Amino acid sequence: MKTLGFLSFGHYQPVPGSHTRTAREALTQTIELAVVAEEIGIGMAAVRVHHFARQASTPIPLLAAIAARTQRIEIGTAVIDMRYENPYAMAEQAAAADLISGGRLQLGLSRGSQEVALRGYEAFGHVPAKAMTDADMARLHTAEFRRAIAGDPIASTDPAAGPSIGLPVEPRSPGLTERIWWGSSTRASAVWTAEQGMNLMSSTLLSEDTGTPFDEQQREQIDTYRETWRSAGHQGTPRVSVARSVLPITSDEDRLYFGDGNGSNDRDQVGILNGAVSRFGRSYIGEPDVIAKELAADAAVAAADTLLLTIPNQLGVDYNARLLQTIVDHVAPHLR
Repeated sequence: MKTLGFLSFGHYQPVPGSHTRTAREALTQTIELAVVAEEIGIGMAAVRVHHFARQASTPIPLLAAIAARTQRIEIGTAVIDMRYENPYAMAEQAAAADLISGGRLQLGLSRGSQEVALRGYEAFGHVPAKAMTDADMARLHTAEFRRAIAGDPIASTDPAAGPSIGLPVEPRSPGLTERIWWGSSTRASAVWTAEQGMNLMSSTLLSEDTGTPFDEQQREQIDTYRETWRSAGHQGTPRVSVARSVLPITSDEDRLYFGDGNGSNDRDQVGILNGAVSRFGRSYIGEPDVIAKELAADAAVAAADTLLLTIPNQLGVDYNARLLQTIVDHVAPHLR
């Protein structure tokens, strides 16, 4: 059975129609939606992280709060921009949240996407070393974070007080090392992810384009990842998630917000992002039975074990709960 999760960007803005006019409303509503989502059978509650913007930026306290209110639903990120993170402080916080949840944390990490701020990570005190790119720094931070949660010594005792002893960060949470994901937008980064032994997250964007439909390119990325995982000799079966915008239309309110699905959103878009030709996946908007058949034919959705559903969080808890319930009842049964 495929795991269904919701992915919230945590937007908040004091504009007409927004149910999340403040940061507090966005945060507390994410918690409330996770509680409801667990009740209706959604398997994961995930948040997207952006800095210097009116949306989710500090996920660990939010995930810990969700953990304290729920029992079964996985909690995670898709993704944390590791350019901004102190890996050792993050290791302490992540382990604490995982312990509160009873081992339900699924952390998606990455270099991050295009930000509003110019080199915003430098304002957080993280400047790439000479001859190192910001992407290199994100991978270095990730390596150090994984070392820390694995219990490797990070500091040592003062030799003036006796023999020097290596000190790991505390607390530590057993099993967290197996629940780290990397957000990948190319085949090359998928190969790297598999070599590193991390689970794979792929979203609605590929920062390369071969001219074939988005789902087929993403399926190739997934297949390449799994082949590399096997070749690397890793144990176990890695998890793979993809994200989709799925908006079933069942009411006049839905049509008011999203139309009937007959528009430019029902096909891939190709453009330039950060200087690279990139392909953006289509949205699935329409009658539930129609989008169920379309999603069932999506090659990457079929290949993944986890499907993250991006939600319009500014429409509030009640609206998004109805949206998720419709997907669980009328779309999910068609997905293999």
